[in-house]
Amino acid sequence: MKLYKILLYIALFSSANATEIYTVDDLILKALENSPDLKISKANYKASNSRYKQATAAYLPKIDLHASVGKLGMSDIPTNPNKMLTDTLLLGKLSLRQIIYDFGKTSSNSDILRYDSKSFSSEYKQKISDKKRDVKRAYYNVLKAIALINVNRENVKLNKIQLRRSKKYFKAGIRTKIDLSDASIELLKSKLNLKKSQYDLKLAYTELDKIIGFGAIHNDYKVYSQKLHLATLYKSLKPYKLSLKESIEFAYKNRDEIQKQISQVKVAHAKSHLASSNYYPSIYLNADYTKQNVDKRINSVATDQWQASINLDWNIYQGGANSAQVQEKKIQTNVANSNLAYTKLFIKTKITQTYINMQKTKSSLKLSQSILQASSQKFEQSSARYRNGLSDFIELQQSRHGYVDAMTNLVINYYNYYTALALLENAIGM
Repeated sequence: MKLYKILLYIALFSSANATEIYTVDDLILKALENSPDLKISKANYKASNSRYKQATAAYLPKIDLHASVGKLGMSDIPTNPNKMLTDTLLLGKLSLRQIIYDFGKTSSNSDILRYDSKSFSSEYKQKISDKKRDVKRAYYNVLKAIALINVNRENVKLNKIQLRRSKKYFKAGIRTKIDLSDASIELLKSKLNLKKSQYDLKLAYTELDKIIGFGAIHNDYKVYSQKLHLATLYKSLKPYKLSLKESIEFAYKNRDEIQKQISQVKVAHAKSHLASSNYYPSIYLNADYTKQNVDKRINSVATDQWQASINLDWNIYQGGANSAQVQEKKIQTNVANSNLAYTKLFIKTKITQTYINMQKTKSSLKLSQSILQASSQKFEQSSARYRNGLSDFIELQQSRHGYVDAMTNLVINYYNYYTALALLENAIGM
C-alpha cells in the first residue's frame, strides 16, 4: 500500500510538471485562439455584418408608437364661449412608414454594406492564412535550430574522439604535440558552436511565442520533432504538384486578398448606383392613427383620427451636388478596378518569386545530399589515412570541417524548402 502511494505521488508530480508537446497543427490552433490581430479582424467582420443587417431593415415597414399625458386648455368652445377650459389629456399615436419604390436607393445601400461585409470576411480569412504561414515559418525555424544542435553535438563528439586519439598518438610518439593542441582547439570551437546553436533555439522559440500569442514570461512547451535521417532527406520531401501557371490560376480563384478586392469593386459599383439614384424620387406610404381622451366638455377635440397617404419626395435641384457625387463614384469605381488589377499583378509576381525560390531550395537540397555523401566518404578516407600516418592533421581537419558543413547545409536547405513551400501555399491561397 505504501509503495502504491509513492508511485501515485510520482505520477501526479510528473503530470503536473509535464512539458506539453505541440505539433504544427496544434500551434496553428493556439495562434488562431490567442492572436490579438485575428480577434480585431474578426470583430471588424462581425460589426460589418451587423451594419448589413441594419441596412436590410429598410425594406420592412417602420412602425412607431407615441404616447403622452399632459394638460389641455381650450377657449371659444361653443358650450362655454367665454371660458378657458383645461383638463388632462391622454394621447396615443401609431405611425407606419413603408418604402414603395425609391429607384434603387435602399437596394444600393444594402449592396454597399453586404459587399463591404464580404470584404471584411475575406480580409479575416486572409489574416488566418497569413497567420498559418507565419506559424509554419517560425515552427520550421525551431526545428532547424534543433537539427543544427544535433549537428553540432555530432561535431563535438567527433572532436572528442579525435582529441583522445591525438593524446594516444602523442604518448606513443607517433604524432607531435601540435596535433594535440589543434585537436584541443577544434574541440573548444565545436563546443562554442554548440552553445551558440542552443541560444539560437531559444531565440527561435521566442519568435514562435510572439506569433502564437503566448504572453507568459516562461512557456513550458516543446515542438514535436522527429529525428532526421540525413541520408534520405531529399527522398522524404513533401512534393508540390502544381505548375507555375496552375499556381497563378489557383490563386486568382482562391486567394482571399483577391476576393477582398473583388468585393471592394462591387462596393464601388453599388455606391455609384446609389449616387445615380439621387436623381429620382422616393415613393412611400404613410399611415397614422391617433387616439385622444379628454374631458367631455371639450367636445371639439376628436377622440379618434387616422390618415393614410402615398407620398413622393424628389430633390429637383441641389446646385450640381448630385452630378459631382456621381462623377466621384465613377472615379472610385475605376480606382477599385485598378486596385484589383494591381493586386493580381502583385500576387502573380509573389507566386513566381516563391515558386522559383521553392525550386531553388529543392535543387540546393538535392546537391547538398550528394555533397554530404561525398564529404562523409572523404572524411572516412582521411581518417584512415591519418591513422596510418599517410596524412597530417590539417588534411583530417579540413575533411571533418567539410563533413560538418555538409550536414549543416543539408539541414538548412531541408527546412528552407519547407519554409518556401509554406510561403508558396500561402501565396496561392491554399
